Amino acid sequence: MEHQLNSLKKTARLAGFLYLLLIITGVYSIMFVSSQINVQGDAASTAKNILANEFLFRTGIFNDFISNTIFVLLVLVLYRLFKQVNERQAKLMVALVIVQIPAVFIMEAFNITSLMIYKGEILQTFELNQRQDIAKLFLEINENGMVALEVFWGLWLIPFGQLVYKSGFIPRIFGILLIIAGIAYILDSSTFMLFPNYRAFVSRPALLLVAIGEVSITLWFLIKGVKNNISTIE
Repeated sequence: MEHQLNSLKKTARLAGFLYLLLIITGVYSIMFVSSQINVQGDAASTAKNILANEFLFRTGIFNDFISNTIFVLLVLVLYRLFKQVNERQAKLMVALVIVQIPAVFIMEAFNITSLMIYKGEILQTFELNQRQDIAKLFLEINENGMVALEVFWGLWLIPFGQLVYKSGFIPRIFGILLIIAGIAYILDSSTFMLFPNYRAFVSRPALLLVAIGEVSITLWFLIKGVKNNISTIE
């Protein structure tokens, strides 16, 4: 029993470390790089920012590759942690993460293409304002695609939350918070697709719920790992 407890704690703390890295890389890409580069509705200003901060823009692309690699490693560690709880749900959790990865890499190709257009490496026969509009279009495709992917960011959290709730070695409240976070992601993405004019009212509350759910489980994994009493594992 003690060996099982120590093994679970090590796995949980590894998951916490990877989750922390995932959060950090996500904040860097979405909140820092994007805020420094993109100017909503102004292709010329966006072009100016990208050309003036090309290395920063490239770090954002590279960061997304690293982030999604961490995401895959995280869900594989979580599978190892929870497969004894319910292997079917654990496999579903993994599948809902893996299915996202090809889409992310394709969308990053739009970012790379937009940079090439801004630098004049392609579409050289087009006028400057035309190149800026096309490059901004690729950036918008990437941004809108990421919002659409929030559906899967939410979907994977639901079986994850259910596994936490059923596990017996993690407090059930964290499972509930993860399920709520998953629903919040789905609501935000669905509002963007169906009722875009109302997204401003949904995004911030959704982001708060997501942060509470994901940060809390990350801290639990890092600080506690699992409960000292694991006799209630199903």
